[in-house]
Amino acid sequence: MARRASSTMPDMKYILVTGGVISGVGKGVIASSFGTILKSCGIDVTSIKIDPYINIDAGTFSPYEHGEVYVLDDGGEVDLDLGNYERFLDITLHRDNNITTGKIYQQVIERERRGDYLGKTVQVIPHITDAIQEWVQRVAHIPVTPENTPPMVCIVELGGTIGDIEGMSFVEAFRQFQFRVKKENFCCAHVSLVPMPKSTGEPKTKPTQSSVRELRGLGLSPDLILCRSEKPINHNVKEKISNFCHVAPEQVICVHDLTSVYHVPLLMENQGVVQYLNERLQLNISMPRPSRFMQKWRNLAKRVDNLRREVNIALVGKYTKLEDSYASVTKALQHACIAAGCKLVLTYIEAVNLEKQTKIDDPVAYHKAWQDLCKSDGIIVPGGFGQRGIEGKIEACQWCRETQKPMLGICLGLQAAVIEFARNVLGLKGANTTEVNPDCDDKLVIDMPEHHPGNLGGTMRLGKRKTYLDPSIVSKLYKKEEIEERHRHRYEVNPEYIERLEASGLRFVGKDVTRTRMEVAVVDSHPYYVSVQFHPEYLSRPLSPSPVFLGLILASIGKLKSYMSKGCRLSPRNQSDVSSDEEDISISSLSLIDEKGVAENGKPLNGVH
Repeated sequence: MARRASSTMPDMKYILVTGGVISGVGKGVIASSFGTILKSCGIDVTSIKIDPYINIDAGTFSPYEHGEVYVLDDGGEVDLDLGNYERFLDITLHRDNNITTGKIYQQVIERERRGDYLGKTVQVIPHITDAIQEWVQRVAHIPVTPENTPPMVCIVELGGTIGDIEGMSFVEAFRQFQFRVKKENFCCAHVSLVPMPKSTGEPKTKPTQSSVRELRGLGLSPDLILCRSEKPINHNVKEKISNFCHVAPEQVICVHDLTSVYHVPLLMENQGVVQYLNERLQLNISMPRPSRFMQKWRNLAKRVDNLRREVNIALVGKYTKLEDSYASVTKALQHACIAAGCKLVLTYIEAVNLEKQTKIDDPVAYHKAWQDLCKSDGIIVPGGFGQRGIEGKIEACQWCRETQKPMLGICLGLQAAVIEFARNVLGLKGANTTEVNPDCDDKLVIDMPEHHPGNLGGTMRLGKRKTYLDPSIVSKLYKKEEIEERHRHRYEVNPEYIERLEASGLRFVGKDVTRTRMEVAVVDSHPYYVSVQFHPEYLSRPLSPSPVFLGLILASIGKLKSYMSKGCRLSPRNQSDVSSDEEDISISSLSLIDEKGVAENGKPLNGVH
C-alpha cells in the first residue's frame, strides 16, 4: 500500500490525459486504466473529464451527437466517459467532475456581472485559464469514496484532440498549471493513433510525431506516449517514436486492440506504468509490487475471455445507429452475463422497423427486425425521448408479454409497457403518452409537475432517488425493500389508472417516497416481465451487476428459477456450462475479492488462487 510521507496532507498529484490524431482513440478507457492501476496500489483516485463544447452539460445532446447522457447521483448530466471512471474505479463522481467550456464561461461572466474583476477587461488569459485551474484544483480534493477520504491523485482527461480550436484555452490553462502545482505533481500522458495501412502492412509513426510536436508547441511535453493501434507494435517502432518524440523507450506504452477493455490496465501495468508514475510523481509506492498484484482484474479479464455459452439479447431502441447511445446499457448487460457465465450477443433493433407502417414502406427492414426479435432469448427496451419509434417499442412489449419472452423495460420502456397493457388488456385503444399525443383519449403517461416545457436543460427528474419495493421478483433480486437508483425522466405513469391496471394483472411493486409515482411494474404470471422508471444501468459494476439486468440474463438462459430458489445465489455451476461440486459463491462476495484473491474473512474464494 502507498504510504504518505508525513501526517500533513501531501500535494495533490495530477495526470493529464490528452489525445492526438483523431478523437475516439480510447482516452477514456486509458484514463480509467491509470486510475485502476493506482487504486490497486492503494492510492485514492478521482477523475475529471473536460469537454470543450459550449453546452453547459450533456443533458440536451442528441444521443447521435455525443453518445449516451450519463447521470450521476447528484443529478448531473455528463459525458459518458464519467461512466467509464465510475465503473472501473467504483467511485461516485459529481457534476463538477465534468467541465465544459460553457460552465467555465458562465462562471466567469457571472463574476464579471458581480464586479469581481474590479473593472478590468475580462480576457481568456488570465481570467478563463485561471477559472479552469481553480476549478480543477477545487474538484480534485472532493472525496469520491464512501469512506470520504481525500483523493491523492486526480486524473484529468481533456476531450477532443490537440490542435482543436475549442480546446486551446484548456491546453493553455494546463501549460500554466504544470508550474502552479510543481513538476513532481504533474504528469502529461498523450494518447495517439499509430495507423497500419493495409497497402503497406506496417505501422506509421508520422501522425504521432506530428501530434507530439504540436503538443510541445503549445507548451506541454508528454511524459508518457500511449500508442493506440490495431495490432501489437514491435520494439523497433517503439524505439522510433522514442527517438523522434524526445522520450525514453520506457515512456512509450503500446496499447493495441484487445479482447476486452479489462485487459487494458493489465497491458499498461506490464509495460512499467506503476514504476514510472511512482518515480515521476513521487507516490511512495513500495516496489516491486506483489506477485498477485491486480489479481482481481486478471481473474475478471480471464473470465470474460473464457465465456462460451451465448445469450442473444435484442435491444429495441431509437438510436441504434450509434452504439455509444446505449453504452451503459450494454455494459450492464455484459456485467450480468459475466456473473451468469454466458457470452453476450447483442442485436440492435430500430424500434421504427417493428411498426406496421414500416411493413408498407420498407418490408425488408420490417421482416428483418421481427426476425431478429423472434430469434432473441431476451428483450430490453431502453429509454428515449420523442415520438419516433414509440409504437415499435409498444409492439415489442406486447410481443414479449404474449409470448412469455423475458423482457426488461427502462424509463420509456416502462411507459411503453403500461400503454401497451392499457390498450390490449384494458381495451383503452386511445391510450398514449402526452409526450406523443397531448390530446389522446386516455392519458396513461403524463408530464410531471417539475417539468418546464420552455426550458429543456436540467428540468427532468434527475439523480439518485429512493424506491420502496413490495414483495415481488424485483425485491428478491435486490434482496431489500428499499433501493436507491438514478433517474432521468420528464414523464410518469398517470396515477388515475393504477387501480385498473393492477386489477388486470400489471402490478406496480415499486413506488417513490410519496407512494404516488410508479417506479417498478411486473406481470406476475410472466417468467420475467419487469419494467422500471429509473436507469439501473448507471449503477452496474463489473463485479456487482444490476439485479434487474442479472434477472433478465438468467431468465433468458433459463436459470432464473434455480437462482431464486437458492436465495439469489450463483454457484459455479450456474456460472458455467461445466459441472462443478464447489460451494456456492454469492454475487455480493465476488465484489469483495481483494488483490490477493481472498474474501474479507481471509479465506480463499473458490476459483481464485
